[in-house]
Amino acid sequence: MRVRTFLFFTLSISLWLTAFFGSVHVVNADGFIEPTTTPTPPRPRVVVTSPSPLPGGTQSPTPAKQVQTLASLQSEIRGRMLSANVARGRVGIKILSLTSGKVIFESEPEKYFTPASNMKNFTVAAALERLGPNFRFETQAFAASLPDSSGTINGDLRILGGGDVSVSTAFYNGDYYKGVDALVDKLEKAGVKKITGSLVGDLSYFSGFEIPETWEWDDLQWYFGAGVTALPINDNAVDVKVSATRSGQPCDVRILPLATVFAVNNTCTTGGSDSTLSITKRLDRNVLDVSGKMPTGGRPWEGSIAVTQPAEIFLAILKERLIARGIVVGGDTRILPAGISTPATQTPIATLLSPPLSAIAAKTMKPSQNMYTETLLWTLGEQKRRNGGTGISGSSSAIGLAAVKDFLTKDVGITADSVVQHDGSGMSRHDLVTPSAVAALYVYMAKTSKNAQVWRDSLAVGGVDGTLKRRFAGTLVSGNFRGKTGTLDQVSALSGYVRTAGGEELVLSILVNNVPLSRDRISLIDDIVVALAKFDGKVDDQ
Repeated sequence: MRVRTFLFFTLSISLWLTAFFGSVHVVNADGFIEPTTTPTPPRPRVVVTSPSPLPGGTQSPTPAKQVQTLASLQSEIRGRMLSANVARGRVGIKILSLTSGKVIFESEPEKYFTPASNMKNFTVAAALERLGPNFRFETQAFAASLPDSSGTINGDLRILGGGDVSVSTAFYNGDYYKGVDALVDKLEKAGVKKITGSLVGDLSYFSGFEIPETWEWDDLQWYFGAGVTALPINDNAVDVKVSATRSGQPCDVRILPLATVFAVNNTCTTGGSDSTLSITKRLDRNVLDVSGKMPTGGRPWEGSIAVTQPAEIFLAILKERLIARGIVVGGDTRILPAGISTPATQTPIATLLSPPLSAIAAKTMKPSQNMYTETLLWTLGEQKRRNGGTGISGSSSAIGLAAVKDFLTKDVGITADSVVQHDGSGMSRHDLVTPSAVAALYVYMAKTSKNAQVWRDSLAVGGVDGTLKRRFAGTLVSGNFRGKTGTLDQVSALSGYVRTAGGEELVLSILVNNVPLSRDRISLIDDIVVALAKFDGKVDDQ
């Protein structure tokens, strides 16, 4: 709870109160632990008491209300940047009026900075513009022929994935199975009662290795390092819970939704006074090594682990849910080897459509979902390959990166070298952007894009939802700011829109690099945004 400190002046008493604020750590969904700092309020405003009547019945003149000047706002931001805990780092800033384009403040606006998840701005904006907000992913079921009069499909049922990330707990209130159940509903409606063959996963829609080339290995075992597949399920991750049992006994390890896909080497035991629990997932296999100790009665550890070949889980759950519905599956499950061409004469049995991209964009940007963003990048590539004519070659991601650059240079008007993009989500430490490029994108999406409202609706709201849910509470930024965060080791970023107390809407991009402590980076950013929200002057009149 923020305590606001005001300075009251009367004709006979002058009282000064100063409040100091600290920092707290919270966990957001930006792929990492991201602390938040309650922003330090700008200097106190002056409030004058009602004047007393002068002798003879006349009133003393009421002093004019003091408003901030643009120069005072700029001075406040410069002073905050000189704080000792951030002075050794690099801070890139671009703040401008959305109405006039007037630059309010800038610091190294054309220099390169590591953007972290601020890279998602470019990928998601390009997807909305090139694919359209009504684009839907498809998951299709094929067989040699339609079900016969008894509802039997003789042979295999091939599931052609199209990258539908909505087959996920995120779209079904945490239910692990309802996304797949939606496909089962379609098959049941098509009259399928028995499949004599196997369930075959066809991943041919995408081309390329599932993990972006420049990601770091120590990120890959966690949910935020999950790879891309044409048949994603539950964000391509499983939930793991490790609990202490009785002293001297092995720890309890549980995996949801489907433990049989993982092999678990559990050498963790219960005992001792401190937790030394270690959890490691093999990079290329679904093998989990759980070791160390957990104290008796200690709190369980819970987390989400990335899955290698998540299509195997998709097919395993599909088979389980078909059988539960009374549909017989005679064969097993398998994945078509890469490079194997599928029969062109197969008959479509059922098609599952995702929610529109407008809904998926919000599920991507607000919680900062890496795998969704990479899937959007790959989809941009495949749609360009399929609709762009002959002569387009390369992996799905490579063509997708070219599509984003085409959008930025031709539509937004950003110079080609102002954004160096190696992935869609910003997990790559090879990504580089300028604050000016980010700000230009936000101006374009607000003033030129026909999808301006969809774009705004996809962004996290300060103090309300997404990665900003626990930031800016009790300030003028809460419910006011819309934008995108970014967090990596020694990197924090925030870009978006904020309305000042004077009623003007500003575009801002703040990129902080090379500051070791997250709380120092976040407090700097938040202090600046709060100062903008509290500014009661007129930026366009000065």
